[in-house]
Amino acid sequence: MKRYKVEMQREGSVKYFFIRDMETLEIVLLPSKYLMHQVRANRSPNTIRRNAFALAYYWEYLLEEEHEAEDVYGMDYETQYDFFAEYLKWLKAGKHTDNLDKEPQNKTCNAYLKEVFRFYSFLEVVRNNGSCLSVLSYNQPITKANAIGVRRTIRSRSFKGYLKEEERNVRAAERNEIVTILEACTNCRDQVLILLTSELGFRIGEILGIDYTKDIDYENHEIRVDFRDDNENDARAKNAEERRGRVSDDTFEFLLYYIGEYWDILQKQEYLFINIKGDTIGKPLRVDSVYDMFERMEKKTGIKITPHMLRRYYANTRWEADWPLEMISQALGHKHLDTTIRYLNVLDDKLKTASQEFYRRYSKLYGVEQFLESRR
Repeated sequence: MKRYKVEMQREGSVKYFFIRDMETLEIVLLPSKYLMHQVRANRSPNTIRRNAFALAYYWEYLLEEEHEAEDVYGMDYETQYDFFAEYLKWLKAGKHTDNLDKEPQNKTCNAYLKEVFRFYSFLEVVRNNGSCLSVLSYNQPITKANAIGVRRTIRSRSFKGYLKEEERNVRAAERNEIVTILEACTNCRDQVLILLTSELGFRIGEILGIDYTKDIDYENHEIRVDFRDDNENDARAKNAEERRGRVSDDTFEFLLYYIGEYWDILQKQEYLFINIKGDTIGKPLRVDSVYDMFERMEKKTGIKITPHMLRRYYANTRWEADWPLEMISQALGHKHLDTTIRYLNVLDDKLKTASQEFYRRYSKLYGVEQFLESRR
C-alpha cells in the first residue's frame, strides 16, 4: 500500500485536493499548498486532480530515495539530472501504482515529471530565496498574442532528459460506424449526445456543460459553448472563448423530441444531459458515464468510438467539404492551427494533389530546363 493518498474536500461548488500521509495521517503541506494555488488560479477540477496524483507519485519516489523535496536544490547538475531521469524510469516501471494494468506511456511519465517541475517553479516564487533547478534550461523565447490580441513573450524552461514520446494515433470515426452505434443505443439521450458531438465538434466537457435554458438558440438551431467553472458535473470548457455551432434541422428536431421525452426530470434543473434512471436520476451526466456508455456500445457492436474520435470526424468531414482550415480550427476551439492539422486524415492527400496541380501549371517557374541544358 502506498504511503501518500490524494483526497478531496468540497466546499459548495469548489473542490479542494490535498495529499495525506497515511502513516502520520497529516496533510503534506508543500504539494497541498501548490494544489490550493491551482484552485485559486481557476484550473479545472479534473486537471488539479491529475496534478495531485502526479505529486503523490513523486512523494513516493522521494520516500524510496530517502530525500526531502527541497534536497534536490543541493545536488550538483549531474546528480540532479540523474535523479529526475531515474524518476522517469521509476514511473515507466510502474512503481508509482499498485494496480498496473499496462506499462505507462512515455508521454504520461513525462507529464508527471512536468507537473513536478511546475511545483518547483511555484516553490521558487513563493520562497523567493534564489533557489532554482539547474536541470531546467530556458528554451528560445516565443512571442504570441492572446485571444484579445495582447502580445507577450513566453520563456519556458525545459528538461532535456524526457522520454521520447509516442505518436498519438487517434483516428476519426467513420460515418457508417456512427450510424451503427446510433442504432445500437437504447435511449434517445445517448443518440442525441452522439449526434451533437458529431455535428458540433465540441469537446465532451463542453457538451455536458450545455444549459438548455441559456445555451440553445431554438430559433436558429445553434448551440453555444459557455465557459463556466461551477458546473455540478465538473463539465468545463477548455478555454474562455465563447463559440457557437449549428446543427442540422433533423438533429435539432430529434433534440426537441429528447427534451419532450424527459421533460419531467429535465425541468427540475438546467443541464441538457442528465441521468435518466437509477439513484442519480435527474442529476447532470458526468464524463465517466459517457465513456461507460461508449464501452457498452463497443461490446455490443464491436466498434470502438470515443468522443474525441467524433471531434476528429467533425474536422475531417468539414475539411472534405472545403471549409478553410482557420474556420475548422475556430469551430473546434483550437488555439493553434497545427493542432487542427493533426486532426485531419486527408490533409496529406490534399496537399499532394494541390502540389501536383501547381507544378503542372507552373512547371517552368524556375527555368530548370535551361540549367539542365547548360550541364549537358
